[in-house]
Amino acid sequence: MIVPSSRLLLWVAVVVVPCAMLLPMESGAVVPGGLCIGAFALVTVVDALRGRARLPGIFVELPEIVRVAKGRAAEITVRIRNETARSLRVRLALAFPREIESGAQDIAAVLPEGSTDSALNWPCTPRRRGSYLLTRAHMELPSPLGLWAVRTVVRVRSEIRVYPDLRSERRELAALFLNRGVLGIHVQRQVGKGREFEKLREYIPGDSSEDIHWKATAKRGHPVTKVFQVERTQEIYVVIDSSRLSARPVVSRFEFEVSGLNGADDLCGSEPRESKRRARHPEQQMEGPKPETRNQKPETTTLERFVTAALTLGLAAEQQGDLFGLVTFSDKVQHFIRAKNGSEHYGVCRDAIYGLHPRVVTPDFEELGMFLRLRLRKRALLVFLTALDDPVLAESFVRAAESLARQHLLLVNMLSPLGARPVFADADVSSVDQVYERLGGHLLWHDLKQLGQTLHRRGVRFSLLENERLSAELISQYLSVKQRQLL
Repeated sequence: MIVPSSRLLLWVAVVVVPCAMLLPMESGAVVPGGLCIGAFALVTVVDALRGRARLPGIFVELPEIVRVAKGRAAEITVRIRNETARSLRVRLALAFPREIESGAQDIAAVLPEGSTDSALNWPCTPRRRGSYLLTRAHMELPSPLGLWAVRTVVRVRSEIRVYPDLRSERRELAALFLNRGVLGIHVQRQVGKGREFEKLREYIPGDSSEDIHWKATAKRGHPVTKVFQVERTQEIYVVIDSSRLSARPVVSRFEFEVSGLNGADDLCGSEPRESKRRARHPEQQMEGPKPETRNQKPETTTLERFVTAALTLGLAAEQQGDLFGLVTFSDKVQHFIRAKNGSEHYGVCRDAIYGLHPRVVTPDFEELGMFLRLRLRKRALLVFLTALDDPVLAESFVRAAESLARQHLLLVNMLSPLGARPVFADADVSSVDQVYERLGGHLLWHDLKQLGQTLHRRGVRFSLLENERLSAELISQYLSVKQRQLL
């Protein structure tokens, strides 16, 4: 595609327009004016053809895979190959998807003379986790005389992998990732004598009769004691629910209180409630709805928090020398990564779930339980991240967890639903609608407490966690299991 440049329009105004105006006024100016216009037209045509001849020698290349973190500014290296080795001015534009913002719509670069390869860094900021493809690059080259701009679409292929940003989680848990001792910043005392057999030794007065190896004692004719050691390498699996339950948006407690726990008052235009909210949070302005913009911050889903917490727990397990694995499921098991350790294995786990998104299906806990019983032979710690506020699904999970708990240690974690708390937890009640809302939240809280007691009787630990403390609480549970040697 060829488009006229501003220089061409300027020369048309300087040359063509005056000549065209003189032709009907002066009879003697017909031949010179016509020759002048014809020569100008010939020059523009030749310049356009020479401009198009520049395209075959210019190529745009992008990295095959670009790894960036959500919400963190990044740069994509764009390489331009100039086979002509001439000095050229190139204008580029990349067709980014909506989930990736770029402050520059296009970038102009000057290719130096004598160089066949040039590179420039394109700034961008991803706003959503997942995998995105760049398939088109728009390029514009000026003609030799600068009268035309030659534009073309270059086919490229680059995969942008947007991973969760773990910086905030690691800042909160910075002490854990300092290599100072066995469990975090302080060396924690291991209780018990360990579960893993190490060796046999001669009996020492004071050894427990439970530790005597009776078969070896019978062969040798004198008491022999078994020596155990603390298990350092254990298998940790994070089981992530990616069904419709994980598609719910996550709102912090502060945002929930500001937006209004009592929706009925806002719908009815209750002025006292609005004035009270302004007085409690003066920094929050009660403005009307704002139009959607491309730069609007996307809402965080429950699955987003699950993925971030799972990767953070994986870092903690690697720091402690344990084996870390992943399981994702919805109506069927989607990913199963057997527990291993090492940075390469962590990269495999990260690549498996960075593009995980909720599916509009109902989770099948019974199929999940059967799958885990068949695949996991060794006793392991299973950390479930799901939602069990649906009574029917909760009953199905209890049946699946009962059989799993006979062999494995289960920790079931759920984000606490907003409003699910005892009815008398907050005395700030000013209307009848608020009373009914508090009663509804109390019933939900009571059902979840009953579910926790049911799972506890089956050897399963159930916890309601706050959104802001999800990763910290998971790692706290993990370290508690390690310290107490529950595996």
